[in-house]
Amino acid sequence: MEERIERLESLVALQDRTIEKLSDSLFEQQQQIADMENQIKRIGGKIRELDASLDQSGGIDAPPPHYNG
Repeated sequence: MEERIERLESLVALQDRTIEKLSDSLFEQQQQIADMENQIKRIGGKIRELDASLDQSGGIDAPPPHYNG
């Protein structure tokens, strides 16, 4: 009987360590996701700025100022 209890205690300890490792991994992944979301927001902002700049300058297809046609 005592052997069974020790075996069960060992299994519970192993499960506790596994759950702790999984929890740590999940926390790290959540932080990585948050960092990537912030990067995406910054990149999106820069793209919007470039798009607005292209709209103001007439776009990519506009001839250079020294072009005489």
